[in-house]
Amino acid sequence: MANSSCSSSLGLLLATHCALLLALVGAAHGHPPLAGSALSSLFYDESCPSAYDIVRRVIQDARVSDPRIPASLIRLHFHDCFVNGCDGSLLLDDDLPAIQSEKNVPANDNSARGFPVVDDIKSALEDACPGIVSCADILALAAEISVELAGGPRWRVQLGRRDGTTTNIESANNLPSFSDPLDKLQEKFRNFNLDDTDLVALQGAHTFGKVQCQFTRENCSAGQPEGALENLDQVTPNVFDNKYYGNLLHGRAQLPSDQVMLSDPSAPTTTAPIVQRFASNQQDFFKNFAMSMIKMGNISPLTGRDGEIRKNCRRVNSNGY
Repeated sequence: MANSSCSSSLGLLLATHCALLLALVGAAHGHPPLAGSALSSLFYDESCPSAYDIVRRVIQDARVSDPRIPASLIRLHFHDCFVNGCDGSLLLDDDLPAIQSEKNVPANDNSARGFPVVDDIKSALEDACPGIVSCADILALAAEISVELAGGPRWRVQLGRRDGTTTNIESANNLPSFSDPLDKLQEKFRNFNLDDTDLVALQGAHTFGKVQCQFTRENCSAGQPEGALENLDQVTPNVFDNKYYGNLLHGRAQLPSDQVMLSDPSAPTTTAPIVQRFASNQQDFFKNFAMSMIKMGNISPLTGRDGEIRKNCRRVNSNGY
């Protein structure tokens, strides 16, 4: 039968096949896919083809005046995905009584930063493609671009997340902490189907950025205020490389939660061999980091008609927009 289509008489099987095909094509081009469908690196290829370049341009501009921005942006993606899944909930400001912001929990208060840059990215995307790119996807794109700009690996970011309309303070209060022992870190990662390789790889994001001295293993030096900043990697502090793992091997990790991957009694049979492998092979670290970032980015995303596409990353939409 020539020129057959979904409306032809080929029967239920063809109709079902065509419906699925249309849904997959829609997902690849920025249209709402079926609920629960997978993310796609092609999601904005037709609906907002300039999305990646816009995000990259805003981050490049921002890092000129603030070299910490790349490390800050990837941290936002981490802290978003580990609470409610990757749904942009971290970006919401207080809007009481309905919304209590995750920004004010101890793990984020005076620590999570880069929100104005996210606002700038969203504004630029709204100018180019109104109502298309979610805030959750902005965080995923910003994380990859930040790593790449700092000399790290590239990966095909999976896209198609929608934004949540609630926060989760209880979960935000249980984020991985700088003071967690190894078994607690492993438990928190396993809760999201992230294994020891994912744990060691994702902790490698501490290869760049800064930390307040009060959170380091040696705490603040004499005369240093608690908010004084120290480089997480004192060898190559602004470069995404594998020097972080060398620091661990020499007992020079800044954070207790980093050094435990070698010092914990269970480390020799769990995380230590992975640390040693990444320390000796940067390509192996890069490959595993990229895979773990994709895996983390797939934690409970909202897709299809779940959630929304926020007009303002700090506020839930009104009037059902």
